Amino acid sequence: MAKIGNIDLGEFPLLLAPMEDVSDPPFRALCKENGADVVYTEFISSEGLIRNATKSTMKLDIYEKERPVGIQIFGANLDSMLQSVDIVEQTNPDIIDINFGCPVKKVVCKGAGAGILKDIDKMEMLTREMVKRTQLPVSVKTRLGWDEKNIKIVEVAERIQDAGAKAITIHGRTRAQMYKGLADWTLISDVKNNPRMKIPVFGNGDVNSPEKAVEMRDVYGLDGAMIGRASIGNPWFFNQVKHYFKTGDKMPSPTINDRIEMAKRHLEMSIKWKGEKLGVLETRRHYSNYFKGIPDFKQYRTKMVTMDHSYEIFDLFEGLENKFGNTKLALQD
Repeated sequence: MAKIGNIDLGEFPLLLAPMEDVSDPPFRALCKENGADVVYTEFISSEGLIRNATKSTMKLDIYEKERPVGIQIFGANLDSMLQSVDIVEQTNPDIIDINFGCPVKKVVCKGAGAGILKDIDKMEMLTREMVKRTQLPVSVKTRLGWDEKNIKIVEVAERIQDAGAKAITIHGRTRAQMYKGLADWTLISDVKNNPRMKIPVFGNGDVNSPEKAVEMRDVYGLDGAMIGRASIGNPWFFNQVKHYFKTGDKMPSPTINDRIEMAKRHLEMSIKWKGEKLGVLETRRHYSNYFKGIPDFKQYRTKMVTMDHSYEIFDLFEGLENKFGNTKLALQD
């Protein structure tokens, strides 16, 4: 049974990863409805928060139906991170998560995200001080190391735990790998098998099928899986994994109408939350996966990602419902 602090997450929970411009309230709500056990916000800049930047503060929006929900913050300056904890606490999340894993250059060059993997002492210090600052459970997300010559993840995880973190999620790649190559789960398993580790160890990276989730649980013995890219345009993924855990069978794939309905709801919720322009723009990245595997669909997808007005997209959805009816087509791998 996995727990973060006093939050009981059940057996092998599935966590929605914090993804920039993806893990917003509309998408989190859809994933929660479809089986996600814990959802995390997009990562939020501590510097942006303390300067009251609109983009950062907007990401603090959380809703009761999402719980348990974690707010993830990143930064490298202690004062900024501590002030961020105070700001985040006011929105009353269930968990505060520290991002020590983002590989993006603009984050890393400031010594934040995966940049801090070059300074494990600082990583431990920031965690310890942030834990002291709040009554909420603090978790950490990180990577295996800076590059393959500097992998000390067993030591890092121990030190993060000793600093008071209540859970750790490890992406099975180094910063140097970015998102290329295969994630190495054996090194995450080494952390879990360290007899000193008492907090949950969640795996992240390449959990892109129910079978992979089973492998992470049964072969590598981890406490849960954090799902990122596999969920984009596919919020059903969490229930598909759970169905496979329970029955050993694949869940029937969503029909085209199911997918149109989900994409439509997603767009409606996005517009309601962030306005017409951003709502239309930021839902685009999901359409490829919502309609993956449908023969001869490229022309429609191209229209979806180039239309600037929601009424055009809703009209297109309606036309597709009439065209395809309730056709059952399997989602391709």
